[in-house]
Amino acid sequence: MGAKRIHLGEDLKSILSEAPGKCVPYAVIEGAVRSVKETLNSQFVENCKGVIQRLTLQEHKMVWNRTTRLWNDCSKIIHQRTNVVPFDLVPHEDGMDVAVRVLKPLDSLDLGLETVYEKFHPSVQSFTDVIGHYISGEQPKGVQETEEMLKVGAALTGVGELVLDSSSIRLQPPKQGMQYYLSSQDFDSLLQRQESSVRLWKVLTLVFGFATCATLFFILRKQYVQRRERLRLQQMEEAFREHEAQLLSRANPEDRESLKNACVMCLSNFRSCVFLECGHVCSCAECYHALPEPKRCPICRQAITRVIPLYNS
Repeated sequence: MGAKRIHLGEDLKSILSEAPGKCVPYAVIEGAVRSVKETLNSQFVENCKGVIQRLTLQEHKMVWNRTTRLWNDCSKIIHQRTNVVPFDLVPHEDGMDVAVRVLKPLDSLDLGLETVYEKFHPSVQSFTDVIGHYISGEQPKGVQETEEMLKVGAALTGVGELVLDSSSIRLQPPKQGMQYYLSSQDFDSLLQRQESSVRLWKVLTLVFGFATCATLFFILRKQYVQRRERLRLQQMEEAFREHEAQLLSRANPEDRESLKNACVMCLSNFRSCVFLECGHVCSCAECYHALPEPKRCPICRQAITRVIPLYNS
């Protein structure tokens, strides 16, 4: 995490006064929550007081997925309100006259709120409503009502910028893109959670990196095999043309015409097959039947879909 852990005690002001600019850019401090003036009362629980209160209404419903042909659970927040009053962090021990004012708590990643009330209100539907929901592809299940609070006296770990301003100490969001935390966990648990998250991202990075390298390897290997096959066919074609040219040069004038129409594979029978869809005329019927499956044109290696006999008159 890279934050400096500072004890919330009587020597806190002296530590900050000796720091450059009377500021610790990224510090960890632990203490108990204390309200500055007024407190927030729970709407549902008696004698429950806090400094942050969050009320949430969340709708739950079933939605028909046309792709998977299944009903899927779906939820969305239809209303949320958060109330905040000024509060300090004070030492857990009594008798110490030191406090840290917490600024902009809603900017933190983790508020450390505790759920003090939770109730699910199921939807009441008539038979007509059920039929209409089936047709529309949405079935409401109900509304979840939740109240979360940061209670007075709760243990809180703050991670942010610690500043000494005249006689007051402030904990505020840090600069330079660092994360601001207000967590109900202690520093060791918070650090362990961050390390676990970092390890998870490292593992995911390695997995995706390996998958990318493997995919790239198979693509390059396929291209290499295809290129080698094209070179082999090109060499075979060149060798055939050289061999054909040698035969034509050695043959008698009356035999040259027959050699030009000879099968490219056996060079003895006349060409009698038209290969489709490529259109090459290069083989006799016997050599065509001897081709291995799947049959491919010996000139261009394109698949042979059908053969038309060629009759020489």
